[in-house]
Amino acid sequence: MLCPYCGKNNDKVIDSRIADDGRSVRRRRQCILCGARFTSYERIERRLPKLIKRDGHREEFDPAKLERGLLSACRKRPIPSERITELINTIAEDLERLNKPEVSSSWLGQIVMNRLSELDAVAYVRFASVYSAFDDVNQFIELIQSMRNAKAFKRPRSRKRAPGAQ
Repeated sequence: MLCPYCGKNNDKVIDSRIADDGRSVRRRRQCILCGARFTSYERIERRLPKLIKRDGHREEFDPAKLERGLLSACRKRPIPSERITELINTIAEDLERLNKPEVSSSWLGQIVMNRLSELDAVAYVRFASVYSAFDDVNQFIELIQSMRNAKAFKRPRSRKRAPGAQ
C-alpha cells in the first residue's frame, strides 16, 4: 500500500482489528522508509444491483442517497443515528442477497417503507409522502387511516390510574 506521506510502497502492518460489526478489517500500518503511521480498511466489495427508475433509466444503488432520504424522514425523531446506519446496511444486504443485476426502484422504496414502518410511524409517513409523491392532504389522511386500522400502528393503551390519582 502506498504511504500517504512519502508515496512509497513499503510498509508493514502493526495491528489488525475487526471493524464495522465484522464488515471490515482495520489495519494500522507503518511505512518502513519514512516511519509514518496510517490506517487502512479492508472491505468486501459488494455486488449491488442497479436500480431501474420510474422513467426507465438505470443508476447504481447509492447508500448515501438512501441515507439522505432516511435522515430527512427521521429528522427530529427519537431515532439514534446508529439505527439508521443499521437500516441502510440491512437494506443493502437485502439487495445483495437478491443476486440480480437490476431491481426496480419501486421495489426498493417498498422495502424501505416496510422497514421504516417497523421503526417509526412519523418517519414512515414522511418517507411515504415523498416516495409516493402525494398531491393533496387526502392522501395523507388515507395513509394515516390505514395505519390506524393496522395493528402495528395502534396507539398504546393509556394506563389506568388508581382511584383518586391525578
